[in-house]
Amino acid sequence: MKLNLKKPVMFFDLETTGTNILHDRIVEISMIKVFPDGHDDQRTIRINPTIPIPAEATEIHHITDADVADKPTFKQVAKALAQSFEGCDIAGFNSNKFDIPMLAEEFARAGVDFDFSRPRFIDVQTIFHKKEQRTLVAAYRFYCDKDLESAHSADADTRATYEVLMAQLDRYGDLPNDVDALAEFSSQNRNVDLMGRMIYDDKNREVINFGKYKGQLASDVLKRDPGYFGWIQQGEFPSDFKRKIMAIKLRNNK
Repeated sequence: MKLNLKKPVMFFDLETTGTNILHDRIVEISMIKVFPDGHDDQRTIRINPTIPIPAEATEIHHITDADVADKPTFKQVAKALAQSFEGCDIAGFNSNKFDIPMLAEEFARAGVDFDFSRPRFIDVQTIFHKKEQRTLVAAYRFYCDKDLESAHSADADTRATYEVLMAQLDRYGDLPNDVDALAEFSSQNRNVDLMGRMIYDDKNREVINFGKYKGQLASDVLKRDPGYFGWIQQGEFPSDFKRKIMAIKLRNNK
């Protein structure tokens, strides 16, 4: 089945030094840009993370410090990557929870202001978990009847994710072939920030989604506890979350 697209969708997958988006770094990014006419362009870029790759990370993706020693840093490729993603919706496997927030944090560190509020996000893992409750390797075998060779290499995982979504559309007649509807179906919450530390309630109001103020309106918390804003801005939180809190504070001050 061909994806019903009005603009390109960028399927992507990251290999990293770890899973902490504030401290870890990208070592490989693989992308497949799928165009409305059905053709696609694929490329993979290895990146020097400027920090050592832990052995446990190398065991997963098989990328060593030596493999990326002569590769560009993320800052050197950030503007070109942002241009590649510009005008696209974005899809991946577990991308809403990890890959997109990690990419956003790397863009912020590189000083590239990419607007993640514009694309729609399709998380193929969420669709899979809602339908079958398994992993990418199992999803590939289940939907595509293939074994995933070179699992945990970005290019193999990205291509598998694209093929799994195509097979999901073929298998489930009630799964809409429309990016807006797929993005809504593959989201767990209506996130305000990329990591979901704030979510929208049924009245489109920002609600804190963690810690002692979980479930409370962010604007009310900022008015009632002025120190909360400073704690967020000075703490180890993603830059995207800090910007969203800043916007609410500025709105309160009007």
